[in-house]
Amino acid sequence: MKKLVILVLLAFVGIAPQSIAQAKITFKAEVIDYGEIAKGSDGLRVFEFTNTGDAPLIVSEVKSSCGCTVPEKPKGPVGPGESSVIKVKYDTKRLGPIRKTITVYSNADEPIKSLKIKGKILGEDKSVLEKS
Repeated sequence: MKKLVILVLLAFVGIAPQSIAQAKITFKAEVIDYGEIAKGSDGLRVFEFTNTGDAPLIVSEVKSSCGCTVPEKPKGPVGPGESSVIKVKYDTKRLGPIRKTITVYSNADEPIKSLKIKGKILGEDKSVLEKS
């Protein structure tokens, strides 16, 4: 009888983790390429994502690798099947290449996710239409 009880308990323990609801964050794109843009251009871009899990997704924090990039997380939970965005604003007054990482912390099955932005800010003496 004890063996049967132990066997049943082990079976429930083995099944339980699979039946727990879990949020899953799926991004439309994990890299945003600004391309070559003029100094002072609009630096706002968005990472679109969907909660493809079966529990509400809570984005607890979004951090940037640099103070020149300001990310903004969604205000509340994102339900299963729902979509939302993470806004990223880059300071386009800084000339040169853009290579930054945005780290997203959430309750998803992958709790830490890295996103990237890249591109190049051209000086006032250069045109985005002109070939270098």
